[in-house]
Amino acid sequence: MHPPTPAIVTQNAVSPLPRWALTLLCIAYVVPGFVGRDPWKSADITAFGYMLELARGHTPWLSPLLGGMPPETEGLLAYWLGAWAIRIAPPWMSAEFAVRVPFAALLLMTLAATWYGVHYLARSPGAQPVAFAFGGEASPTDYARAIADGALLALIACLGLAQLSHEVTGHLVQLSCTALLFFAVAAMPYRPVACTVALVLGMAGLTLAGAPALAALLSTGSLVLLFHASGSCSATDRRRSWWGAALAASTLAAALMAWSLDLWRWRIVGLDSVLRDWQSLARLLLWFGWPAWPLALWTMWRWRRQIFSRQGHRHLLLPLCFLGLSIAATLGTRPADRALLPGLPAMAALAAFALPTLRRSVAALIDWFTLLFFSTSALAIWVIWIALQTGFPAKPAANVAKLAPGFVPQFSALALLVALAASLGWCGLVWWRAARDRAPIWKSLVLPASGATLGWLLLMTLWLPLLNYARSYGPQVRSVVAALGPAPGCIQTLRLNRAQVAALQYHGRLSLQRTDPQGACQWLLADGTAWPLSAYMPDAAQWEFQASISRPTDKNDYLLLFRRTNPER
Repeated sequence: MHPPTPAIVTQNAVSPLPRWALTLLCIAYVVPGFVGRDPWKSADITAFGYMLELARGHTPWLSPLLGGMPPETEGLLAYWLGAWAIRIAPPWMSAEFAVRVPFAALLLMTLAATWYGVHYLARSPGAQPVAFAFGGEASPTDYARAIADGALLALIACLGLAQLSHEVTGHLVQLSCTALLFFAVAAMPYRPVACTVALVLGMAGLTLAGAPALAALLSTGSLVLLFHASGSCSATDRRRSWWGAALAASTLAAALMAWSLDLWRWRIVGLDSVLRDWQSLARLLLWFGWPAWPLALWTMWRWRRQIFSRQGHRHLLLPLCFLGLSIAATLGTRPADRALLPGLPAMAALAAFALPTLRRSVAALIDWFTLLFFSTSALAIWVIWIALQTGFPAKPAANVAKLAPGFVPQFSALALLVALAASLGWCGLVWWRAARDRAPIWKSLVLPASGATLGWLLLMTLWLPLLNYARSYGPQVRSVVAALGPAPGCIQTLRLNRAQVAALQYHGRLSLQRTDPQGACQWLLADGTAWPLSAYMPDAAQWEFQASISRPTDKNDYLLLFRRTNPER
């Protein structure tokens, strides 16, 4: 006879992860990337540009423009959050830092919603481990807490989360609102008031973040699961009907909101595009959710009888629904990586339910692979930083000089101390993990999550000046300002994209105007693709070429600077 669940867990295996350690890990993951970093190319600086325009009152709130161009996506909430943060920030706080505060809170909310959502899923009757004949099995509360700890560790360990979750874009808003919706549906049998609030905020946020179709699909899928998996939660038919009505009402309200704000857009790519890009999509799926997706596949295999049972088990079907819709969006829309981002909490939830079924050999393999991968990565980061500061070893320093010409290394004692503390913490954690056979089921994800946090923290401290130089428009804009000279006045632009306009306005404090044959500006900035100028401007003969200014780390990304030949005009 097969056991009712593949989870066979003792009470000793669900000892809780210390709260102080989990809190410190979350802080070490969230704060780097939101402090001291320039807006990077190109989604980050573009969103920041729209926020500045809204905060300064240069554009309408319902139809923002940047350099006369509307946003590429219809999501407004991210721009509103950033603009409100700039307006209410104290005078001593820079606009760049002010906009990152609400987005750091969104990332923290994503982590918290994932933990609580998985915690309540693990309390479902169908998720409970096997009861032993003479007792000693894990208690439901401790078991749920251990599974939730594992889910949070799996989410932090996902390689694709780091950069995208630290950008001030609508995609982070979509991620956090999806996590809120996931929590709302997962905790409905236990926290009806909190779930109602989370449901309303999640649906409204997803809609205003430019994903009304995803909001409608997630809500519809949750509504189907609510009644299909009715036997896996202790809820009366009356309460279930109320929840169904709440899901249906929130879906209708979100759809009406999207219609009134004209947010409905279809960006589905054709099958030919999917087949043409299948290799890049496969690579994305391979690394973006690593190491959560192998564990999620293991969960689907070990819990397969529960997945396909007639009773329906919400702790499996709910994350499968959210993850399946995210993968479908990844295959059918672009950009694919940002479409996959909202599916990471559900992937982490599935990965967590693999922990009670992992064999000791598999857990040891995860530990050794993680130890080698992240230790090697951290060592490489330290070696290259030392080479930049001292010139030894010479080869890494020469490689950086070749890839980032003109970069001048900077030393920060604070960054060094933080990096040293993180590296020593990693060494202590490795010793703790290898010193003895640890019983808790979440032990297999401690090293992956801590290693991912270590790598991100080292990059955002030791390498931050180099990454700002390589991925920011700042060096290019400073060269443009130097070529213009003092008091250049207004500058016409030609074929500049949104990111370039935002960078020129923020880094250079330049007054930009769109190309106008009747304009009086003495300078013209054009994208490198606008050559020859006569193909794009009827008065090209009035402009004299001055300079070609490229980004130091990308010679194919350059601006053309022209000056009017008849300055008396």
